Amino acid sequence: MRIGELAKISGLAPSRIRFYEASGLIKSVERKANGYRDYAPDIQWVLEIITGAQAAGFSLEEIRQLMPMNASGWQHEELLSGLKQKVEEIEVLQQRLVQNKAQLLLVIKGIEGKPEGMACADNAQLLLHRLRDEGVAGTSGRRDAASSRKKTARQASEA
Repeated sequence: MRIGELAKISGLAPSRIRFYEASGLIKSVERKANGYRDYAPDIQWVLEIITGAQAAGFSLEEIRQLMPMNASGWQHEELLSGLKQKVEEIEVLQQRLVQNKAQLLLVIKGIEGKPEGMACADNAQLLLHRLRDEGVAGTSGRRDAASSRKKTARQASEA
């Protein structure tokens, strides 16, 4: 199958297919006497795997490490390990996004609720203090330390 036909079937630009070939993601194809590349029909599913993996967040290097050069060369354990690792990375990213969203919502609420006559700079300082007190701003280490300080202060006042 010629590159134009493969591009049409796969929905990829011919330059993208050539890039994947040059990058070692798909097997290099010898040119025929007329100068055209002739791709095997099974290359279509390989391109689908590559584009699907990219859509799932895999880098080209990660895909290259997991993809066999032929259909019988799949390394089951490596593939499974790589997929599980990507799921873990996505979960960490999801947690970070939830934290970022919470922080942004608090900032929006603080800006919308700015007291009449308060300068924006003063409101910004107030917001930063609130975020710090609520454990949203900064790194998780700071949040944990602030949370620990609050618990210690609460326990001391209860004693």
